[in-house]
Amino acid sequence: MSGKNRAFADGLTAAISGVTGRQGQSRPNRSIINDRTNRLAEVASGKVVTRTHEFIDPARCKMWEGHNRDYAALSYENCRELIESIRAQGRQEVPAIVRRLTNNPDFDFEVICGARRHWSVSWLNANNYRDIKFLVEPREMEDEEAFRIADLENRAREDLTDYERAKDYLLGLDRYYHGRQKTMADRLNVSEAWLSRYLDLARLPEAVTRAFVSPHDIRLKHVMQIKPLIKESASREVVYEAAERIAALRSKDQNYLVEPAAVARELENAVATELGHLRRGSVRSPKRGAVAITRDTDGKEIVKIDAKSPKRLQVTFMLAELRSREEMEEAVKLLTDRYWPVQE
Repeated sequence: MSGKNRAFADGLTAAISGVTGRQGQSRPNRSIINDRTNRLAEVASGKVVTRTHEFIDPARCKMWEGHNRDYAALSYENCRELIESIRAQGRQEVPAIVRRLTNNPDFDFEVICGARRHWSVSWLNANNYRDIKFLVEPREMEDEEAFRIADLENRAREDLTDYERAKDYLLGLDRYYHGRQKTMADRLNVSEAWLSRYLDLARLPEAVTRAFVSPHDIRLKHVMQIKPLIKESASREVVYEAAERIAALRSKDQNYLVEPAAVARELENAVATELGHLRRGSVRSPKRGAVAITRDTDGKEIVKIDAKSPKRLQVTFMLAELRSREEMEEAVKLLTDRYWPVQE
């Protein structure tokens, strides 16, 4: 080996081993050693978790059956920003979470989190960007843990619809928690009331959801409007008939009632017109311009509402007139239906 090559090899060896050669002598590079020691200490203490990332062919992945994304609903339009970001960077920056598959000749991994990333890279591969690979982080986990991880990652994402999340929760309730809503809420670290609203959305019958352009358009606030309407058989039938009528009219005119808020209002109006009230109580305007909720059976005033401003209400419950907890809960729901969401 020539002197020049030997010097290069010595320098390379010194860099790898953390030893710096100087005039035939060597001494440890304490900065490098300290950095490595600190890093190992952080990993050992649990403060830092090391993960293995791999670039793979997206065609070797399939969606996990418990995935909370409607993969079939993905398109270039709703993945455009992600596709352009990956194309600009030349690579996917945030890894998807996957599990390895065994004894499967068609796929090596199943995707737990990252359906949009998988779809976007697949689209790029099919459109002259074969060099871009799917970045994944393989993990070992049971199904219930996979469900919680997928929920946690996607809970704050605005591109996941309320309907997708709701259907995922309803599936998970039976599959992982044996129908125990409290257990599921505890495991997901959410309130039962919060979870219940999503389950209500997932349980909306198709006879109602057909009134909307797509079930994915339905938000939690719309469910809060519709749920009281389908609790009783008389109003439920009115809602079903109204939904069928809306769907029929839209089949002739695609622009008919496309906004989900307008659909929810139309269903409310149908019940109000047909039955004269939304629930067992009614809302009327008494003296002094205030608003009251009255009981239909005897006309007794059970709640008084005074609109102090467009954004402030003063509500008084007539406790002596409320005959049961159920009656009070229905009064609260009537109040919510009338004033929520707040009109800007």
